[in-house]
Amino acid sequence: MANLLPQKNKVKVLITGSNGFLAKNLRVHLSERIDVEVICFTRKQSAEQLISLLDGVDFIFHLAGVNRPENVEEFEQGNVDLTRSLCSAIEESARPIPLIYSSSIQAELDNPYGNSKREAEDVLLQLFKNTDSPVYISRLANVFGKWCKPNYNSAVATFCHNISQGLSVQINDPSSLIRLVYVDDVVHRFISIMDEAVVDQHYFTIEPQYEITVGTLVNKLNSFKESRESLIVEHVGTGLNRALYSTYLSYLKPEQFAYDLVKHEDPRGVFSEMLKTKSSGQVSYFTAHPGITRGGHYHHTKNEKFLVVKGEALFKFRHVITDEFYELKVSGVKPRVVETVPGWTHDITNVGNDEMIVMLWANEVFDKNAPDTYAKPL
Repeated sequence: MANLLPQKNKVKVLITGSNGFLAKNLRVHLSERIDVEVICFTRKQSAEQLISLLDGVDFIFHLAGVNRPENVEEFEQGNVDLTRSLCSAIEESARPIPLIYSSSIQAELDNPYGNSKREAEDVLLQLFKNTDSPVYISRLANVFGKWCKPNYNSAVATFCHNISQGLSVQINDPSSLIRLVYVDDVVHRFISIMDEAVVDQHYFTIEPQYEITVGTLVNKLNSFKESRESLIVEHVGTGLNRALYSTYLSYLKPEQFAYDLVKHEDPRGVFSEMLKTKSSGQVSYFTAHPGITRGGHYHHTKNEKFLVVKGEALFKFRHVITDEFYELKVSGVKPRVVETVPGWTHDITNVGNDEMIVMLWANEVFDKNAPDTYAKPL
């Protein structure tokens, strides 16, 4: 189907519940676009203001709702009545306005909160029948990510906050499963629907969706905290681990943004390990004063990559069997990686007049009980 959004310079968007966790993330993503103007509706505003706020609006993200009220009646007021008021305002505007509603997986259950979310869905589906306003509904699992309020209704937020701040966490059943979706995945899906704005079906899902036990979740978060001491980082580049790691970091206070490393220092210079991985080796750096030589050993299997970031270096290599010799000079002026090759003894000398600084990656974490490092000066 054709794009239902008007072809003009800016799309005017209304976000209800605009001070909430999901809305804050959505607002930041939308602010990165020059073709979107955002109108905010908060709980401090009255439902009567919706009519004027809808003037010129092209799309609505209906994210407002109540999930932790002081009394059960607030479920009806915050989830159903507000939705009715929004639908009435859309009908009064006399034009179809596409809308996304953030419902909940609780709508599948028979409880006061779930019933109110399901009833709000029904109100929106009736709006579609009455006005042809495209309605999109997502029954969200537990959404997690930056800026989610701890000790409220998100176990991930509470655990991240408590663990990052050295507070205890309470687990009633470590084997209990939690269904999770990451806030960035939710936002990206929401925006993609806004950009397309076509009605194929009313209900849509967020992918990927994750399942994890409470015990495993807490163990992962603890490992993130412990990594500053052990230097061993988890596999945090993809999937759930990536999202959880990002979320955990967002609960650090500014005074926790930095941490110290162990520095080994001797007359040659300094050496410090920065990061260790479980399957991709480790990263470190070292310095050398003018005229200082480091190395003078070989490896059977270990591989290292050196990058001189400051100074001038002379690398020398000698084959441990054939005695074949090779040397090359590199400097921090031109980034160039020099690799050690198994079976070749090697060293590096600072041949400049200033301190030399070198980044070093090794394909395995150093094991003092099996270092695979054998002295053999060139």
